[in-house]
Amino acid sequence: MDSVWMENVSLPRFEALRGNADTDVLIIGGGITGLLCAYFLKEAGVDYILAERTGICAGVTKNTTAKITSQHGLIYADLVRKQGIEKAALYLEANQKALSMYRALSSEIDCDFEEKSSYVYSLDDSRKLEEEVEALQRLHFPAELVQTEELPFPTAGAVAFPEQAQFHPLKFLAGIAKDLNIYEHTFVKELSEHEAVTANGRISYKRLIFATHFPIDNKHGLYFLKMYQQRSYCIALKNAAQIKGMYVDGSGKGLSFRNYGDFLLLGGGGHRTGKKGGNWQELRETAKKYYPEASEEYAWAAQDCMTLDDIPYIGKYSPAMPACFAATGYNKWGMTSAMTAAMLLADLIMEKENPFTAVFDPSRSMLKPQLFYNAAEAAAGLLSLTTRRCPHLGCALKWNEAEHSWDCSCHGSRFDEEGALLDNPANGDWRKEKAKR
Repeated sequence: MDSVWMENVSLPRFEALRGNADTDVLIIGGGITGLLCAYFLKEAGVDYILAERTGICAGVTKNTTAKITSQHGLIYADLVRKQGIEKAALYLEANQKALSMYRALSSEIDCDFEEKSSYVYSLDDSRKLEEEVEALQRLHFPAELVQTEELPFPTAGAVAFPEQAQFHPLKFLAGIAKDLNIYEHTFVKELSEHEAVTANGRISYKRLIFATHFPIDNKHGLYFLKMYQQRSYCIALKNAAQIKGMYVDGSGKGLSFRNYGDFLLLGGGGHRTGKKGGNWQELRETAKKYYPEASEEYAWAAQDCMTLDDIPYIGKYSPAMPACFAATGYNKWGMTSAMTAAMLLADLIMEKENPFTAVFDPSRSMLKPQLFYNAAEAAAGLLSLTTRRCPHLGCALKWNEAEHSWDCSCHGSRFDEEGALLDNPANGDWRKEKAKR
């Protein structure tokens, strides 16, 4: 199923690599992160090549809800408590700078950019909302505790962020990508030191950016333990009541709302990849209850990398790979996180100081409770008795009835019914006999 963003948009197309190439910086991945990295390197006069396995924006990027906001759930009270007020302030500042950059770039691109207030609501816990507002006041951000009159059900209130934004992500990226040095249908199937092997040639590089959603190198960094993946779902409703703001449930388990044109975008139904969850059925039941006159025009799903501490991993891939860089773990907030990543990595490539480096450092401490849960899930997947195994690290694949795909609950790789790769970190197809379900 295609998202609403796939309609009425024309993305630029690029040739596949034929033969060998040399570059200072190789970017692997043509989603929003890779394209923004390429854009900033181009603006700085840095030699680069972007290699994309299929076509640009063909993966997770096209399935976003495209909210541009620094409000990433009820995160700031936790950040102040666990990371300290200085790091919490830097995290907020980094995302506000990302929002400002979108505002500046969108002024020159027709991408339906609109300033909106953003809201995180709670169904029943006003105390958490109050704690979040108190933390934001300590960070000198003008958040408020408000009521949610636009939502179709009662809540305990919401935390409001003023002057946030939403846009059409593919229209924006079509404008960003048109003059970039990109090779589509250029699958990097093997990496050695300073060389990438593709089907039709080799790319020699000095530095490498993994912009592949989930990093595809398993030898260093322990990303397969530091992250897991979640599915989330969205439907676009016509003839539903419109809203002026952008809303999300602070529990992480409820519903998301925003409008686009005549559509109301209703999100939710999420679950860990490879597990069962509400999926589109939950959203359709909600739409039937609260918007009985509405019709569903589009339905799609997204995949998100979740980190141990709710902060993305952006920076040097690992101490053992000083010439390589990662941008991953956006925790469902890919728009501002991708922009933050691109600006930060461009500075690191050019050896410029960046005040946010330590906040997003991928090599920060892993000693978090989620680490042990991730390890347990991986062990369970490895020990499951089935012939259907993920080519990433050998975990069992499970049939996803809602999306007709084979999913890995360990690290989130997904494959279609015939075994073709849908979502990484697997770096290739799973080709086995089609098994009985």
